[in-house]
Amino acid sequence: MRFNKFFTATAVSVLVLAATGCEKVLNEAPYTAFTDESVFTTPERALLALNGVYDAGQTGSTTLAGRGYPFGAATVEQGECRGEDMVNLAAFYQITYQGTYTPTTANNQAMWDNTYNMINKANIAIDGFKKVGASGIISSTLATQYEAECRFLRALGTHELLIHYARPFLDGNGAALGVPYRENAITGSASLDKLKTEPRPTVAYDYSRILNDLNFAEANLPNTNGVLRASKTAAIALKQRVYMHMGQWDNAKTEGAKLIPATLTPLTPSATTSLIGGNSLMANPAGAFGLPGGNSITVENIFSFKNDPLDNGSVNGAMAQMLGSSDLGGRGLVSISPIIWNNAGWLANDTRRSNLYRLGGTSNGTSAAGLAIMTTKYTDYVNRGDNCPIIRFAEVLLNQAEIEARLSPSAVSQRAIDLLNMVRNRASAAPATTQYTAASFSNATALVAAILLERRIEFLAEGRRWPDIHRTAQDPITALRAPGIPAKMANGTSGSALYGIGVPVNPLQPGIPYSDYRFIWPIPIGEVTQNPIIVQNPGY
Repeated sequence: MRFNKFFTATAVSVLVLAATGCEKVLNEAPYTAFTDESVFTTPERALLALNGVYDAGQTGSTTLAGRGYPFGAATVEQGECRGEDMVNLAAFYQITYQGTYTPTTANNQAMWDNTYNMINKANIAIDGFKKVGASGIISSTLATQYEAECRFLRALGTHELLIHYARPFLDGNGAALGVPYRENAITGSASLDKLKTEPRPTVAYDYSRILNDLNFAEANLPNTNGVLRASKTAAIALKQRVYMHMGQWDNAKTEGAKLIPATLTPLTPSATTSLIGGNSLMANPAGAFGLPGGNSITVENIFSFKNDPLDNGSVNGAMAQMLGSSDLGGRGLVSISPIIWNNAGWLANDTRRSNLYRLGGTSNGTSAAGLAIMTTKYTDYVNRGDNCPIIRFAEVLLNQAEIEARLSPSAVSQRAIDLLNMVRNRASAAPATTQYTAASFSNATALVAAILLERRIEFLAEGRRWPDIHRTAQDPITALRAPGIPAKMANGTSGSALYGIGVPVNPLQPGIPYSDYRFIWPIPIGEVTQNPIIVQNPGY
């Protein structure tokens, strides 16, 4: 993030809260730019300021503005193209896919710039909410809730940066260099100068601040707040995820237990409702995406970023465009990889295969050689209004399954099996005969491996693959350790003949070992040039 640009984008336009469009994200009435003195003078303007923070997370306004950085679409697209379960078919994500990024690569810079822009807007808004809460313009309770929503977004954004630009917590118990945890608004030269005195903290420090923000969010958010705004449920679920990245399984279990009831119904999974927020699995896996129709505001979705016809990732970023079949109106740029599609652990009669994927056209054409398996999780090819899924109840369940399995290393945990079956059974054509039992696993490690595979299947095309690779790259269980960036199909690989359970795959794109500097992204060149205290990641 170049500091001149950073000052312009976040200390000036953010001071007026980028008033030219943040209403679109949450369908608020239009409003015009106003000075910083008037931003928080009415309850309506305070809410619009909050909407502006969500908009900054959805759309982005700096590098590659309008392409969905960080959370409108890019978290999905970058998270998948860093892994091996989807194939980049053209040049669009080739740098990410092949690991050839440099400190000047636009995609890496866009993730950094736009995430910190969102965080700075959140910090400015927090200061404003404290003032209007103290003055009585809005109640102190509502002001604190708005602050909690901003702190949730700040924690979410910082964690996104950590998994791309820093080594995992399990590498030295958080001793590696993290990313700046920015908790103070940058609104002028004094605050900008102060920023230049703050070196990169450790990963452990970042995680401590993330948890501090999430604890505040949990304490001050309503149980439910709609899918498109942060809630107590979302804060708890994100804490569960964060503790897993830290390898703190007891703490992760405590968070999951706040949401998951003691009694489960694996054969009828939609009958189990979360203890807070009223979330449950949809009976059909496609239901989590509102299919047919594409509106993902369902009981399974805990938190998503909104896209709509007026405000979205554009034709150069929207998920339906990037990941959708060209014969349906998408651009066919990223397909499902034979590496996961042909995996024998993914049942042939799994309804996700037929309900959420299809053999479709790609950027390589619509002949047999150009066809590939494409996702239909995102279907608004014309208006690009598919919401970006961040947390689903399915993740909470599979998180807890893994946690329970890891906390029972000497035995196969039945609780973990039940949680795993909750998600797997709802996609099975014959759950009573295909569900897992204790006899399915030789030991606890085999159970964890099955859960990790189920995550790859369930969250395919949702951006969760890279976070799982990142957190398991230093897994204390060697057999479960991700080998770094896995080997992949060669860039551009397509063809209908490649797909089929048991069909051999040939991953010609070599993997990148964890020890290689390319496992993490470089800090953008503008940041290290104009803020020399922010040291570059080694190797770049």
